[in-house]
Amino acid sequence: MKYVVAFYAVDRAYGGPEEGSWWYDTGELVRLHRVCLTEAAASRLAVRANRLLDLVQRGQRRLDSVLYAGGRYRACVFEHAVPPRFPQAPPRYE
Repeated sequence: MKYVVAFYAVDRAYGGPEEGSWWYDTGELVRLHRVCLTEAAASRLAVRANRLLDLVQRGQRRLDSVLYAGGRYRACVFEHAVPPRFPQAPPRYE
């Protein structure tokens, strides 16, 4: 199997008014980084990339801030194919 590490621009989307309103995380594919042969190697690479991204993005607003206006990135690991965005469909409140 092959595991892909990809970078995503992350944001929050409004889910609905239930329970005083709720939000969910979204991501838009920015760049494929690397293909690894094992999940462990891909996970190590993503953890390291996310640590570096946290250092670089330290001065920016947090994703859960009301004033967040974009500009944060995360490294994610996927098996085989990389989706152009996540989630594929908006989650439903249950």
